[in-house]
Amino acid sequence: DINTFKYGVANRGASIRIPRDAEKSGRGYMEDRRPAANCDPYRVTQIIMKTTGECLSAETIEAGGKTHTAFVFIKPHANNEKVQALVKEKLTSEGLTVKAEGQIKSNVIDKKKLIDTHYGAIAAKAVMLKPKDLVVQEKSQEEFEKMFGVKWSKVMEDGLVFNAMDGAKKLGISPDELGKKYDALKKGETIIKFGGGFYCGKVDDIYVINGFYMNMRSKFTAPGTSIHYYEVEWPAEKMSWADFRGKLLGPTDPAAAPAGSLREQIYSKWEDLGLKAQPDTGDNGVHASASPFEALAERSNWLRASISKDPFGKALLASGIPLPLLTKEWFSDPSVEFEGGKKSLFDLLEDLDAAACLKKCKEIALANKK
Repeated sequence: DINTFKYGVANRGASIRIPRDAEKSGRGYMEDRRPAANCDPYRVTQIIMKTTGECLSAETIEAGGKTHTAFVFIKPHANNEKVQALVKEKLTSEGLTVKAEGQIKSNVIDKKKLIDTHYGAIAAKAVMLKPKDLVVQEKSQEEFEKMFGVKWSKVMEDGLVFNAMDGAKKLGISPDELGKKYDALKKGETIIKFGGGFYCGKVDDIYVINGFYMNMRSKFTAPGTSIHYYEVEWPAEKMSWADFRGKLLGPTDPAAAPAGSLREQIYSKWEDLGLKAQPDTGDNGVHASASPFEALAERSNWLRASISKDPFGKALLASGIPLPLLTKEWFSDPSVEFEGGKKSLFDLLEDLDAAACLKKCKEIALANKK
């Protein structure tokens, strides 16, 4: 009956014939046996491939939004066996699965610049980028001249501007010593803010970019120190990302963390846990990813996780976000155009659950499409 659609295995009288081998293996090809001599086979094939691809992408995106995977680590100042036991017990008791854990020593962190990649743009200006690579807006240059009595172009021309790493070498001091000198600078007198995470301070007779970072960095690269990390996952429906950070981890200031949170426990039990000092906003015991996207960036950096094999990574790729865009730009927390202004990518995605994070990533990519 030419007017009735039907399909069947090894049925040559059906509209669609499924070979026995395809039925057996659950994959393969099918035969469309309906009269269609006037169709363009290339156009039909293109439509089949496009429809199939969209269906597969939708499934991949849906799967990527169902599971949360985060990167958690104990900071060097708190990394001992007692804290490790406390953190792991808290994570597992809250229903999180620890997929992997381990130590990363300071010499590895230093050599591979893991902490520099972790801190993104702040670290890049202090360690990786040279002053000539930085863009100082005209207004900021005017403020610089007003504060220091010399044009920005002049100090650049005279070779008096250095990133923090090179600045320490120029002064013949250690990065730690530079950090202490930088901390002593006075806002509005000897240090100027050019933008978010972008500072320039006068140290002795030179100008140093983001010299404060060296103290931050040294805490992770000091000989004999290390971090202890946990790669954890849980069903997105069981715990929101906001609760993971706000309730399980606790806010940046451990003194304000809710009772029972990791940071509160480390803060209140610091002596029993064997810490040398009570935690504060900088040394707050433990770090955790601020969003599913940031977690992927951190796992790619610290653990060399494969984006194309990671469920959330595959979902991003299936959403039409190219791999080079992720690795070369987005993982460094760039400023992106969104909803009428430029904003930090990481800030835009903070505390979003996986499905919402994927949706917003796609919207941001479309808003910045060149």
